[in-house]
Amino acid sequence: MSTDENLLKTPLYDLHVERGGKMVPFAGYLMPVQYPLGIMKEHEHTRSAAGLFDVSHMGQCYIRATDGGDPAAALEKLMPGALQVLKPGKMRYTLLLNDEGGIEDDLMVTRTHEPDGMLYVVVNAACKDKDYAILEEKLAGQITLEPLDDRALIALQGPKAEAVLAALAPEVADLGFMEATAVTLEGVVCWVSRSGYTGEDGYEISIPQEEVDAFTRRLLQNDDVELIGLGARDSLRLEAGLCLSGHDFDASVSPVEAAVTFALGKKRREDGDFIGAERILKELADGPKKVRVGIQPEGRAPAREGTPVADMDGNEIGVITSGGFGPTAGGPVAMGFVPAAFATVGTEIQLIIRGKAHPAKVAALPFVEQRYKRKTS
Repeated sequence: MSTDENLLKTPLYDLHVERGGKMVPFAGYLMPVQYPLGIMKEHEHTRSAAGLFDVSHMGQCYIRATDGGDPAAALEKLMPGALQVLKPGKMRYTLLLNDEGGIEDDLMVTRTHEPDGMLYVVVNAACKDKDYAILEEKLAGQITLEPLDDRALIALQGPKAEAVLAALAPEVADLGFMEATAVTLEGVVCWVSRSGYTGEDGYEISIPQEEVDAFTRRLLQNDDVELIGLGARDSLRLEAGLCLSGHDFDASVSPVEAAVTFALGKKRREDGDFIGAERILKELADGPKKVRVGIQPEGRAPAREGTPVADMDGNEIGVITSGGFGPTAGGPVAMGFVPAAFATVGTEIQLIIRGKAHPAKVAALPFVEQRYKRKTS
């Protein structure tokens, strides 16, 4: 028996219901999939103004080294990103690997300004208990992990996000993409990063749970801000070509197959001193057997997750891992795995939707240009 009473609620649950959010099960929580505005308009609002997302279901934690040294040195044994070089206030997208070189999860690691080099880590909601267990087991005696269960997390995304947040704290305008700092917002000390998962410029704000409702309502007083649900969050990240953990990769898929090799630091590749490196370095040298690609269906029929991908002779060669309608792209968009021989942009393929073959092509990612605000120096 699966009922709503078995699901967790974020600190903003009452606000979601009050504002007409359609609540659905997601990663063990009741989360808003959309509001009365509707997924299409929520998507478009985020692209043109500022969308406000509740991401409090995500896992937040602090990680310290037990010996007082750099906790990044321990994490690098399980993650292929260059973490020890992170300076205070800098953050990095990285991957939690298993012994076979598969991706257990993708996550964000930020160096705080604390003198012990403490790291602030954000992991995916569906994986947080597993991630914490892996880190504490594999790095036992090397790190201490402190879950931040008393903090909420919201994301403000879109071209007007900077103006909205800078009106409350002008210093946030000085942050560049993948930078973070402590900021006082409406009298509350928050951890603010210039990051997100929509392809748009914006911020993620870690705030005490007891303060998030009032602060969210304060942001919603701005006419440029609208609450955005999971539906538009998914279409935005899909257009941006960003992976969804557990869908566009799982524990059997390597970073090379998932086409996230940008997360592999150059020196880390040279040293190969992380778990699963043998497989990953071999795939980097010889090429993977399969790879995640963008897929552009022809016509208007969207190809959903699980849709078989076939070659032009009708032989099944792969599968769609994320798919739907791209409001900004103006049509259906998808991502999925195909053999490396079919991964060239423009390659003609077929999608088997309800037993019928539909023409499609391998497409370049992202479908919509990412508009992060990067520092020039």
